[in-house]
Amino acid sequence: MLSVIRCVLLLALLCAAQRSTYAQLSKTEKKIVSHVDAHRKEALTLLEEVVNINSGTMNFDGVYKVGQIFKAKLDALGFKTRWVDGKPFNRAGHLIGEHKGNNSGKTVLLIGHLDTVFELSSPFQKYAMVNDSIASGPGVGDMKGGDVVIIQSLQALHDAGLLKDMNIIVFYSGDEELSGEPLSLARHELIEAAKVADIALGFEDGDGRFETANISRRSSFDWTLKVSGVPSHSSQIFTERVGAGAIYEACRIVNGFYEALSKEENLTFNPGVILGGTTVDHNIDENGGKAFGKGNIVAKDVIVTGDIRAISPEQLSKAQQVMKEIVAKHLPQTQAEITFGDGYPPLAPTPGNYQLLKTFDQISRDLNMGSVRAVNPRDAGAADISFTSGYVDMAMDGLGLRSSGGHTVDERADIRTVNMQAKRTAVLLYRLLK
Repeated sequence: MLSVIRCVLLLALLCAAQRSTYAQLSKTEKKIVSHVDAHRKEALTLLEEVVNINSGTMNFDGVYKVGQIFKAKLDALGFKTRWVDGKPFNRAGHLIGEHKGNNSGKTVLLIGHLDTVFELSSPFQKYAMVNDSIASGPGVGDMKGGDVVIIQSLQALHDAGLLKDMNIIVFYSGDEELSGEPLSLARHELIEAAKVADIALGFEDGDGRFETANISRRSSFDWTLKVSGVPSHSSQIFTERVGAGAIYEACRIVNGFYEALSKEENLTFNPGVILGGTTVDHNIDENGGKAFGKGNIVAKDVIVTGDIRAISPEQLSKAQQVMKEIVAKHLPQTQAEITFGDGYPPLAPTPGNYQLLKTFDQISRDLNMGSVRAVNPRDAGAADISFTSGYVDMAMDGLGLRSSGGHTVDERADIRTVNMQAKRTAVLLYRLLK
């Protein structure tokens, strides 16, 4: 019922926007909006075209084909485009487009991704209309809809004669859903683009709502705990020679994480896999493995893997230090170590990000599309925009389509929000860069 009410409210907003004269917009901004409307059919045709091309992360040919479609669109707008070969990090690659305007003003980085979670083996492969406003299809919301919003926004600015003065970088990654390794290579070009930019905008679907945007995202880092003990007959456990064994030590550590850190706001640390026993065979690539042991043998080894998510670099560093300290307090005759892998850094809610949201909110109100509030960071995952953290003055994500069912065969998107997001984005770019 709640989703039905939201759809009705959204439809009412659309009708109001169509009746409105956009009194709060300047003459130039009204021109931008009219150009977005003029390209509506073209944008929806583009959306259907790219959704119908399978671009699961590991389907390198498909990712490249989708990239070439967007490359042609950027080329037509005067962008200097290039394809970054993904062989060094075992992925298809990335598409980068750069537009240098006729002024020395600020540079905005627009971020999308070409890949989806749906590989060639998935039964979910084609774009389809559920009704007159809702479309289904692999990546229609996450995030080919957002990719199209970028193009439609830029086309409106170009047709209004405004793009020629703007400094814009478009970055479409080819491995957002399953990052290449090493991550330092897979995200090198994105970080380099962030160093040049002043403002970053991401076109992920955020929390799936049109009324929200992300000014913060939590980190996503892997951790691995390895524990060892003295193998022995179970009758000797807790003796001075044998001690507690690996499984008791692993339980102490994981429970210690919970007791010390579970109340920390916006911090989570999840043990996803645990293997323990006399022998442990851990398969890193498959995130699993097998273990052998008996009830009458004290366990020799334990491996626990999980992730940690934090809202800021400071919170992440503090949590990692606490976890290391807990690991260091060994039970008798046991040893343990914890390591943290590469991952997505946190995007902290900085004053600049709040100011960007405030500007975007005002634009949405001026367009009679309602207010925009910040997404609760617990309601959205990690995303590529986090790699701009510390480099840009302002960053905001979640400018994709209103959607639901992401990463499942029930993925849906409201195609009316293609036009709506393009209008909000194009006017935002104009106000930021004029």
